Amino acid sequence: MASSARETSRAFSAALNRLSYLDERSWESQKGCALKILFIGDIVGSPGRKIVHERLHDILEQRSIDLCIANGENAASGFGITPRLAEELFASGIEVITGGNHIWDRKEIFEYFPHEPRLLRPANFPDGSPGKGLLVAWAKNGTGYAVLNLQGRTFMTPIDDPFRAASQQLAAIPPEVKIILVDMHAEATSEKQAMGWYLDGKVTAVLGTHTHVPTADNHVLPNGTAYVTDVGMTGPHDSVIGMEKQGILQRFLDSMPARFSVAEGDVQMNTVLIDVDEATGHARSIDRLNFRLD
Repeated sequence: MASSARETSRAFSAALNRLSYLDERSWESQKGCALKILFIGDIVGSPGRKIVHERLHDILEQRSIDLCIANGENAASGFGITPRLAEELFASGIEVITGGNHIWDRKEIFEYFPHEPRLLRPANFPDGSPGKGLLVAWAKNGTGYAVLNLQGRTFMTPIDDPFRAASQQLAAIPPEVKIILVDMHAEATSEKQAMGWYLDGKVTAVLGTHTHVPTADNHVLPNGTAYVTDVGMTGPHDSVIGMEKQGILQRFLDSMPARFSVAEGDVQMNTVLIDVDEATGHARSIDRLNFRLD
């Protein structure tokens, strides 16, 4: 792991030196500058993709967003994501797509992973799973950043330990990279909060996804890590977590198999905006932003 980290660090430094913006201002002159990061909650089905397509470009421009990340594991009819849909989301202005427990629902995505490092799956899936859970890249202004995708185990498939995976993956990030975003895709609020405290001061933000219900606990932890238990959902909110209500209700009433389909009403985009100190990688603030299709 140490050798891998050194190799990644050397590659990062070499690429950094090639960036044209360094001809105009040095890395040292970046100190104190702010980076604005928009994280979009779970994109659900065609309504979620529609609001991203119609609203995101203007939002990024009007708010001077430097980096946009989204959880996209429910983009394909509420279950999984396909290569075509991933490409559409990238074209809309999203620079990194994170996943979760539904990332494998569309089998055609398996062969796409090796060709698109900007699509992540949880890093704590067992070794040999397609794709990776960590991306190191550069924001629009040339600043290095990393995105780490993790999945919880409480009330979910008991895959590898996300806490140990977090430590292992962070060790592989070059020390030059100060800005590190973590998508903690988990069911239990306690597990998400525990991850926030575990990584406080080690990463820029721990952002919860999966439940599709936004929480009101967005704040910056004592050592500079922005935290929210769940960012929420980008999709139809006149629903039960994005699905048509009747099928869900019937399932609760009789426990019989029921067809779940994506709802259509009250399409919203739940996001958080994080203001980051580039020099330290610490968050200055985290604010919830909600947008509607109309």
